[in-house]
Amino acid sequence: MTEWLVDSLNNIPVVWQVFLLSMLPVTELRAAVPIGIAQGLSPFTAMFFGIAGNMVPVVPLLVLLEPVSKILTKVKPLGLIMDKIFTRTRTKSSRVEKFGALGLLLFVGIPVPGTGVWSGSLLAFLLGIPFWNALWPIVGGAALAGVIVTLISLGVITLFAKGLGLLFVGGILVYILYRLKFSRKGG
Repeated sequence: MTEWLVDSLNNIPVVWQVFLLSMLPVTELRAAVPIGIAQGLSPFTAMFFGIAGNMVPVVPLLVLLEPVSKILTKVKPLGLIMDKIFTRTRTKSSRVEKFGALGLLLFVGIPVPGTGVWSGSLLAFLLGIPFWNALWPIVGGAALAGVIVTLISLGVITLFAKGLGLLFVGGILVYILYRLKFSRKGG
């Protein structure tokens, strides 16, 4: 399906391909950034447009998931599909509930299958996380995913094998934890 999407977008500039592919739940920025880099975009440009495109569906998802799900669950076949999606997402929710905003940020930001802004928005809805409490961790997670995917696309992942990347990620996590703790104190 990704190949079909990329082929369909062949006639538009690569930056807009990355932007549009990043908006879709099938590809998000996890596929769009490497595609952009492979087509000759600079890593920064691919990352920037990937993150920007990935942010587009967040607000509509957070605002519309509840009213749309109420309508869809009333239709028998769609209700069964929605129930499966909700059940699958809830199984991944324990870590998010345990760590709050940081958990949601990491859920969205660690680029593994089944995570991303679409799943993170759905998870925030299912857990009843208010709009503003969900928005910033999801946006931050998208940015984190953009950086990680870009670094992996560039082969920087080999630094992790040498332990250097762990220092970098550890520093980022310490900073995030500090900021979250600082923001809870009202400062």
